[in-house]
Amino acid sequence: MTDIASHIVIRDSRPEDVADIQRIYAHHVQTGTASFEEVAPNVHTIAERRQGVVNGGAPYIVAELDGVVHGFAYATSFRPRSAYRHTVEDSIYVDPEATGKGIGSQLLGTLIERCTQLGYRQMVAVIGGAQNVASINLHKRHGFAQAGHLKSTGFKFGAWVDTIIMQRPLGPGDSTLPE
Repeated sequence: MTDIASHIVIRDSRPEDVADIQRIYAHHVQTGTASFEEVAPNVHTIAERRQGVVNGGAPYIVAELDGVVHGFAYATSFRPRSAYRHTVEDSIYVDPEATGKGIGSQLLGTLIERCTQLGYRQMVAVIGGAQNVASINLHKRHGFAQAGHLKSTGFKFGAWVDTIIMQRPLGPGDSTLPE
């Protein structure tokens, strides 16, 4: 990691960021297994999804370098049933031109901090592809442990893709009852 990391600004996303968010996400949909979507959603769909996260009170943040968005992250409910209300799932995507600059790490660190402040107790990462070592290692560096390995749960680019589940406690985790 270079000194560039000190120039990265992590902030709440804004509606005007949606085109950059869509561009970054579309790259990952079209070229990798980080997302199991096979057709990149358009800007309107990304705007609706972003607004849904924001309306739900969860963080949706971006990483900016020299005034340009180079990554984004957000948290959503892990599952819709009420008993899951203390658990969130993280999503992080970085512009391929900006990997290796600490953007993913700063996004995940901020997301963990914000979700902890909001009172969530567990964070889950659902990682597409056992070969996605960059994401697996990023999560390990931030205190996640592998909680599951689901074989052949996706089919993308003509091949079966596994799903890696990682998890970390937030705040007191399960050592106390939630308020």
